[in-house]
Amino acid sequence: MKPWILALSAFLALGGAARADFDSCKERIKAQAVAKGMSPAMLARALDDLQPNDAASFLGKQPEFSTPIWDYVAGLVDAERIRDGRQRFSENKLAALAAQRRFGVDAAAVVAVWGVESDFGKSFGTRPIIQSLATLACTPNRRSEYFHGELLSALKIVNSGDVVLESFMGSWAGAFGNTQFMPSTFLSLAVDMDGDGKRDVFNSVPDALGSTANFLHRAGWVAGLPWGFEVKLPADYHGPSGRGGKQALAAWAGRGLTRIDGSPLSGPGAYGLLLPAGPRGPAFLVSRNFDAFYSYNAAESYALAIGLLSDGISGGGGIVAPWPTDDPGLDRVERREVQVMLESRGYDVGGKHDGVMGTKTREAIADYQARLGLKRDGRAGKKLLAALRAGK
Repeated sequence: MKPWILALSAFLALGGAARADFDSCKERIKAQAVAKGMSPAMLARALDDLQPNDAASFLGKQPEFSTPIWDYVAGLVDAERIRDGRQRFSENKLAALAAQRRFGVDAAAVVAVWGVESDFGKSFGTRPIIQSLATLACTPNRRSEYFHGELLSALKIVNSGDVVLESFMGSWAGAFGNTQFMPSTFLSLAVDMDGDGKRDVFNSVPDALGSTANFLHRAGWVAGLPWGFEVKLPADYHGPSGRGGKQALAAWAGRGLTRIDGSPLSGPGAYGLLLPAGPRGPAFLVSRNFDAFYSYNAAESYALAIGLLSDGISGGGGIVAPWPTDDPGLDRVERREVQVMLESRGYDVGGKHDGVMGTKTREAIADYQARLGLKRDGRAGKKLLAALRAGK
């Protein structure tokens, strides 16, 4: 049974009181929206027959917080996405550079956000935005007040005509478009870069890139400053760390840090020491521009992926130091290979070989691991891939 059917069935099983609470919440939101000048006819069309979906089931399960950093980076910053990023940058160079000139934000960084958020426009999300936000606003959860505000913003977007209700689709949390803006962010920061009089982050790449550049600019981006770079720590380093403790490069050099190739640290700007897997893993000095990435999605793993992808799009290399694990993560080509080989062994991986480790794929992996006597965690790593390739 599909997750949204399970969620709806569970909701309906609560009985009339729960349904009445959901309906009364929608009525309160309608009244607030009318008071803000929105069309009663539009609100009736958007909300009257609306039932909850499965959005609340995803709260607290974002991969940025639940996935090992080596898996997270391997899946988002692989050779395939870097290649695609360079191609999309070339195809949209005029738009990317126009955004850079207007807002002072590095064009490759903006394109990298596009790549991480929607795989360069390939995956916007398929859930109705109004339904998801109504679910999150009108069912009890610790962030319901936040989603209440986002729902009102989403209704305002529909009311203004920027987006047609029937095509207003996106993520479970209400983000939408090429670079996955939340509704309130769209209202305050989206810009019309192609000059057609509309702010269209779905169909206009110039608008999406310009709006994202505006976001990063407002988040404190410093033109010409690197987001960060990999460094080498001295043996048994016990000094300060954390992106918040920014110091001049000379101070870090005084503690024995060098660039990853051993060359000395020099240059302007203040940096914090990021240790995403602890002192035994890769280390990075990160600037205010890393914090701008972080403000887009409040997770250091996310901000690191954006920075690394922007480096790759610009022609830079990847991480040099190994992650502190004996079972590194898989890139998307390898993840698709896992899905194909599991299916060839009779497993149901959800009907797609897309490299996305969804529920069906994870269940298949867990069963296969149990058969081999491996740790049954549903995780796709190098050890699993090696076992599949060996025909076990």
